[in-house]
Amino acid sequence: MDERAPAKPEEAGVVAAAVYRDGRKIADIEIDAAGDWAKREGCVVWIGLHEPSQALLERVGRQFSLHQLAIEDALKGHQFPKLEEYEDSVFIVARTAQMVEGRIAFGETHLFLGVGFVVSVRHGASSSYAHVRERCEQRAERLSEGEDFIIYAILDFIVDNYFPVLDAINDQVEDIEDHVLSTTMGKLEIEQLYSLRRDLLHLRNAVTPLSDVCRRLERSDVVAIDREMRPDFRDVRDHLRRVQERIDTMRETLAFAFESSLMNAQMQQTDISRRLAAWAAILAVPTAIAGIYGMNFKYMPELDWEYGYYVVLTMTAAICAYLYYRLRRAGWL
Repeated sequence: MDERAPAKPEEAGVVAAAVYRDGRKIADIEIDAAGDWAKREGCVVWIGLHEPSQALLERVGRQFSLHQLAIEDALKGHQFPKLEEYEDSVFIVARTAQMVEGRIAFGETHLFLGVGFVVSVRHGASSSYAHVRERCEQRAERLSEGEDFIIYAILDFIVDNYFPVLDAINDQVEDIEDHVLSTTMGKLEIEQLYSLRRDLLHLRNAVTPLSDVCRRLERSDVVAIDREMRPDFRDVRDHLRRVQERIDTMRETLAFAFESSLMNAQMQQTDISRRLAAWAAILAVPTAIAGIYGMNFKYMPELDWEYGYYVVLTMTAAICAYLYYRLRRAGWL
């Protein structure tokens, strides 16, 4: 085969398809020629697909003898992060995340790994891996390590993209935390709180299984993974642990914010009840006196006194003022 293969034409679903030798790009290639290039000694084929059709994915599968079950999983999407080993290849699923209009949008990346090839399939919300490819091509000494370094670079990129999402969510969590300390949360704030907790739970469900995937890759018993790559996958797993810790911290903060909001609401209700009870006690005095003197009694000696009405009113006011003073000192008013 000619070392200088012609550049591949534009094809729907194909982001990039290239072959590398000793960490340097030889040429862009056609999908139908990828299998022949992957069999050549020292060559690594790296194909990037974005929401490919079934026909395209099956063409890629025939080139590398990919297992039919893995191809079906890559077509369906909505898979949990996992690592499945087949006879000559490995199938990896990772969940991606991005912020879209203040909410976390999730996507998926499916990776096929075998001797001489790596195929990445992106679905949904996900950043392009063109930057990963460019960065790898600029580090020829690392790219020369082969397929395992490409897998590491993609997984590291996916995990690094979790941190901007966490930063954006953390800003919203801090806003809620500041708000709940100053006033009682309303319906909109509570709905936002529950939405954030749900998004964080979904993100945690995406991160936790991926940590297990990296742990298996770290064991170096997977096809095409060298023992020398153990520290790299261990580093990715450390980053995932940091992501998990931040998720757990923010979920606990949101739970505390909700509990604090309930406590504030209960305290406000208690305070209102105390105030109502205090005013009821104060108003009970003139009510009682008015009830007594408002009756049509024949004999009311006090009312026969000069200025008797003023004496009763002054006594009533004095009692009410005393009750108001005592209740205010007690914190009921």
